[in-house]
Amino acid sequence: MQGWRDLVGRSDIDLVIICSANYEHEKIVRTALEHGKHVVVEYPLALEAIEATELIDLAKRQNKLLHVEHIELLSGIHQSIKAALPDVGVPFHVRSASLMSQQPAPEKWSYHREQFGFPLVGAVSRIHRLTDLFGAVATVSCQTRFWENPKASGYFSSCLCIAHLRFASGLLAEMIYGKGEAIWQTNRTLTIQGDRGALTIDGEQGKLVTAAGDRSLEVGSRRGLFAKDTAQVLDHLTNGTPLYVSLDSSLYALQVADAARRSAETGETIEVV
Repeated sequence: MQGWRDLVGRSDIDLVIICSANYEHEKIVRTALEHGKHVVVEYPLALEAIEATELIDLAKRQNKLLHVEHIELLSGIHQSIKAALPDVGVPFHVRSASLMSQQPAPEKWSYHREQFGFPLVGAVSRIHRLTDLFGAVATVSCQTRFWENPKASGYFSSCLCIAHLRFASGLLAEMIYGKGEAIWQTNRTLTIQGDRGALTIDGEQGKLVTAAGDRSLEVGSRRGLFAKDTAQVLDHLTNGTPLYVSLDSSLYALQVADAARRSAETGETIEVV
C-alpha cells in the first residue's frame, strides 16, 4: 500500500483529495501543492490561521486549485435558513448548540487534543455557518474545558467550548460545542431572533415564527453533499464554474476560531482584525 507522500508525488495524479485527521491537513496540502497538484481538503485547512494563510499563498503561486470543503453550506438546512432569514427582519441574537453524547468516548484522533485541535478550529464549520449568514465578527470571548481520558495520554473523554461573538452589525451570538462522556444529551439546534420573527432549526426540522403565525421549513436531507461538492470541483476545473465557497471566507472563519482559541487561553476578549 502506498503512503500519501508516494501518491502526491505521482505524475499521473492531478487532483488530491484529503480526508485525514485534522493535524495532518497542513503538511499533506503543502506537499501536494509543492508537487503541482490541485487540492481538495476537508476543513480545517490547518490548525493555525497563519499556516492556512501560507497554504493559500502557495496555491496562488503554484496556480493550483485549493478548495476547503464546507459542505454544510450546501445543505438544505443552510439554504432554507438563508431563504427564510429576511422574514425575521433584523437579526439581533443567535444561539447555536452542537452537543454530542458519546458513551464511552472513543480513543481516536477526534478526541486527541493535538490531533483534533482547539474545538472550534476542529469544528470550524459551526463558525463558518454564522459568518456566511451574518458577515464580519468584531469581538470574540471564549471559555473551554476538557475532561482528560485517564486511560490514554493526550486524549480527552469530553470537551465543552462556549464562545460569544459580537458581529460588526451588533448581532450577538452564543456558540456551544461539546462532545463526549460528560455530555448526557445530544443537542443540535440553531435559533435566530430578529425584530420581526424567529427561526429555529432542531436537527433536520425547521420552524419560522412571525406575527403571521408559525410555518414549518423544508430543510431537506444532508445526504449526498460530498458528491455535490466533488461535482462542483470538477465543473470548476473543467469549465471554470464558480465554487460555492471561497478561500477567503474559509480563512476568515478559521481566523475567528483562532481568536476564540486565544480568548480561551488568555481569558481576554479578542478583537477580530
